[in-house]
Amino acid sequence: MHPTPSHSIGHSGNLKAWELQFIPHPSLKSKFKRCLDILGSLVGLLILAIVFVPIAIAIKLDSPGPIFFAQKRYGLRGKPFIIHKFRSMVTNAEHLKSLVKNEAKGLIFKNQNDFRVTQVGRFLRRTSLDELPQFWNVLIGDMSLVGTRPPTDDEVVNYTPRHWQRLNVKPGLTGEWQVNGRSQVTDFEQIVDLDLRYQENWHLFYDLFLIGKTFYVIFHKVGAC
Repeated sequence: MHPTPSHSIGHSGNLKAWELQFIPHPSLKSKFKRCLDILGSLVGLLILAIVFVPIAIAIKLDSPGPIFFAQKRYGLRGKPFIIHKFRSMVTNAEHLKSLVKNEAKGLIFKNQNDFRVTQVGRFLRRTSLDELPQFWNVLIGDMSLVGTRPPTDDEVVNYTPRHWQRLNVKPGLTGEWQVNGRSQVTDFEQIVDLDLRYQENWHLFYDLFLIGKTFYVIFHKVGAC
């Protein structure tokens, strides 16, 4: 039996329609992909242990509040889970969201000059260091190294069956969107196209290709906000 989505989206007719069409993606049965996830997450957690103290101190000195930011996201087949990041915004960011103009099109929210992002937070985002805690989500199986961006509550409530197809695979730390424009891609439908392209193109070594391309994007700050 597949995981039951949370109550907030369980009533969605679009979700039910998508579930009836669901065909397990080949990547879900790949032992190579899972071994790659475990190995990669262990390396990532080792890096996290090394840089944790200086990042934690920088966050605390820059802005009062917790070191980590936790949020409910949706993964494979709409299964909810909690994602953790280093906090890159002020603590009352959600209450201030209505004051920020959404520069994206569709079911995502983006603003290149979001005033809620702290000075340290901007550095963490440019270098993707804010995402290091997510290696824990990869290790326990909620996420994969490569997949789709895990959506939030306010996104999935408006999903159509086409959008739900993004979650035919596990969400990932990186993926087609991250290596093909990152924050410069502001049209949600284009992000969906990239996610579906990943599912169509996936093979045993495709994840390795995208991981290598991710390092290039991060080190050269391609598409970073």
